[in-house]
Amino acid sequence: MSSAIFRSPLLFKAVMSVWPPYWGTGIAIDEVDPHWRSATVRMRQRFYNANAFGTHFGGSLYAMCDPHYALLLIPLLGSGYVIWDKAASIEFLKPARGTVTAVFDWSEAQLEEIRQRTADGEKFEPRRTVEIRDGAGEAVALVHKTLYVRRRKA
Repeated sequence: MSSAIFRSPLLFKAVMSVWPPYWGTGIAIDEVDPHWRSATVRMRQRFYNANAFGTHFGGSLYAMCDPHYALLLIPLLGSGYVIWDKAASIEFLKPARGTVTAVFDWSEAQLEEIRQRTADGEKFEPRRTVEIRDGAGEAVALVHKTLYVRRRKA
């Protein structure tokens, strides 16, 4: 993915809307904060993203959550950092039907902790959990993410 998409949240949203893994599963970016602090991702249930039980396919639920904590960190921290997803797991709480939504966000305190923990060049592996919620606002799944962050060597 080109670093050019991080020039503006609107460009990021537009590019992600046609990114094949999202376009092909009906995943959409609803909103990206102008300061890159948060992103809201939505997926409508369609015949092509449902499983044999008539609920959302688990792989699609995970896909809608895969890159966003790491992608938001890129413009928040800048090019002086190496950032990638290290590990993930998903916990299904109940069958997911209809439109589901996930909100990813970073607080200033979390960003400051990353800066402090990586200031000496050491890696830091922040952990985040995002809830996937259905149209009634009920949590249907939890996605647990571990990221890898360190300052780039000069």
